[in-house]
Amino acid sequence: MKNRSTMSLLAAAVLATACATAPMTTPTLDQARADFVSANNNPQVSQYAPLEFKQASDALDQANAAAARRESLNDVDRLAYVAKQRIATAVEVARGKAAEADIANASRERDQVRLAARTAEADRARREAEAAQAQAAQAQAQAQAAQQQAAAAQQQNAALAQRAAVLEALLVEMQAVKTERGYVVTIGDVLFATNQATLTSSGMSTLRKLADVMAQNPNRTVLVEGFTDSTGSASYNQELSQRRAEAVASALGTMGVPRDRIAMRAYGQAFPVAPNDTAVNRQLNRRVEIVLSNENAQIPPRTAGR
Repeated sequence: MKNRSTMSLLAAAVLATACATAPMTTPTLDQARADFVSANNNPQVSQYAPLEFKQASDALDQANAAAARRESLNDVDRLAYVAKQRIATAVEVARGKAAEADIANASRERDQVRLAARTAEADRARREAEAAQAQAAQAQAQAQAAQQQAAAAQQQNAALAQRAAVLEALLVEMQAVKTERGYVVTIGDVLFATNQATLTSSGMSTLRKLADVMAQNPNRTVLVEGFTDSTGSASYNQELSQRRAEAVASALGTMGVPRDRIAMRAYGQAFPVAPNDTAVNRQLNRRVEIVLSNENAQIPPRTAGR
């Protein structure tokens, strides 16, 4: 740009000198000077054709010098024509290279657009692949969780079945009777010391089996109910049934059954299971009934006949 300004100043100086001395000029030289000014103001010329424009400037300087020396019009015209052609060449070269640069820029822009499109497509494909992998991992985790739940349920069912089988076997061994209130185990009069509330060794053995059942079935409770026959006073019978029920509850407690899982009732001579008319029947009425609740259920209260 500095060279162009220097040449422009040189040309202006030449023109000024020419005007001062009234040099001769020709239409061709005037046109060459005008073309030079136009080319000098064209930024493409300095950018893409600096060498050609320098040659054009030198040629114009020669034409101006010949005019200043008042050489023949033919010589001035010839030099002016050469300058004019070189200026035109510089402009054409600049125009051509500018067009090539535009094409190259357009090509680069297209390449950048294509690259951006391919990058976006690759990013989208990557995101979709990551999403698919995440979904697959989630599905796999859900399947594994379902399998684990199924296995756990199967184990739980097997444990419940085994526990139920053990419970059934123990209840059969204890001659338990299934009722609406639960399983009823009867501790008869023969399992207590005569007319006392002290359990015999056989009675304690039965209670140990019941304590095992309670340990294996933590969701069950027991209700200990004491009964007597009608012999003797009602108050004595009530007190004896109470002591026998307490003896059973206390024994279960020493065998590891939590006290909050044991309830007691004393009914005395109420709720007989047989008429109190013979010794055998009265012995049947002297008993302690232990009601084992159903799973996760409360024991209903006793009603008449039950």
